[in-house]
Amino acid sequence: MLLSLKHNFLFVHIAKTGGTSVRAALSRYRYRGVYGLPMFLADKLDQMTGHRIGAKFPRHAKAIAAKEMLPAELYEGLFKFVFVRNPWDLQVSSFFHIRRERPEVLEGVETFEQFVRLKFDPERPWNYMLDTSRELQRDYVVDLHGNLIVDFIGHYENLQEDFDTVCERIGVPRMALPHKRKAEGRDDFRRYYTDETAEIVGEHYRSDIETFGYRFE
Repeated sequence: MLLSLKHNFLFVHIAKTGGTSVRAALSRYRYRGVYGLPMFLADKLDQMTGHRIGAKFPRHAKAIAAKEMLPAELYEGLFKFVFVRNPWDLQVSSFFHIRRERPEVLEGVETFEQFVRLKFDPERPWNYMLDTSRELQRDYVVDLHGNLIVDFIGHYENLQEDFDTVCERIGVPRMALPHKRKAEGRDDFRRYYTDETAEIVGEHYRSDIETFGYRFE
């Protein structure tokens, strides 16, 4: 989550949706304005204490966290935006990311099909190290009653174009997004699925698929 009080925006960062690139582009606006120094000091103190004092929003906090913690008039006045991604494509990205960054988590897992079966096995407790992409993206943008509480939902599939819209809305110059954590050596996501694994992912993310209009085809 990235908050700028001077530029009046709140970015809700869902994992594996291009958010690292968005953060890199907008981080320069984070500590500007009259509250910039207190925010900077709070963030540093939080890091120094191992996040024990809870002085900043976690990187992948949901919008409801900000709505509950910020004054109502402040939250309502912010331009709140998020990026989402096709759930089937997201799982392929997750597989390659974990295999590259934390291969020990996938010990004994050689294929994408094995990864999907492990990640969504109803008989196994959820291993957070298999990353937050098991969570529903919809949960990041709604309140406790299921009401949408963000102002703009961008799509990874149109990342630069939708980011340009964000820049216009928050009043900063358009900029080319840097390529952060870009996966190398992967094919179109559809090629990694069998009918059965596509159904497993589709069932788990049914509410995301319905809310954001995604399809496997």
